[in-house]
Amino acid sequence: MLHPLARIPAEKRPALFIVLLISTLALTFSLFALGAPLRTSAAPAGIISYEFARDETTAQAILDSWSGRDKIFAGFNLGLDYLYIPLYSTTIALAVIWVSTTLRVSGQMLLGVAVLAWGQWLAAALDAVENVALFVMLVDMPTTPWPQIAFWCAAIKFTLILLGIAYVLSGVVIHFIKSRRQDTFGAAG
Repeated sequence: MLHPLARIPAEKRPALFIVLLISTLALTFSLFALGAPLRTSAAPAGIISYEFARDETTAQAILDSWSGRDKIFAGFNLGLDYLYIPLYSTTIALAVIWVSTTLRVSGQMLLGVAVLAWGQWLAAALDAVENVALFVMLVDMPTTPWPQIAFWCAAIKFTLILLGIAYVLSGVVIHFIKSRRQDTFGAAG
């Protein structure tokens, strides 16, 4: 169950990660800026509120709160998201693998790490399906099953992403603590 990114030589991971991270952050800020007109009283979190509408009434209220121009921004945002999907998912997956090798994770734990790294690409697939549901509702009407599909895809996607980020941040903290201990005990010895 080895993840394909685990085959990248350890010495090449930092440079690749930096490129992916910068690209991901640049696109994150672009999507956030382009999504500004989508933040309304019915959609306080903009496109994210739309993703989590969950039912036809809520989705329709969000769409009604957007002007024709806003809906164009929403469509553009959904299209641009297809560039974002492989970036963020690969960035997080690579970070998960990199942290696990830095911490020298082995055995049973390695299987969990591989599952978590693959989970980022599952999140990407769910994001793509979610976008289809959101686009269908944008150009037609929010009818069953589209709001529910968008909701569940978004819920699972964000859970997987947050698990990946939590693992990476925990790993960074653990690595920092271990290196501080080694510096302290190494200096004392």
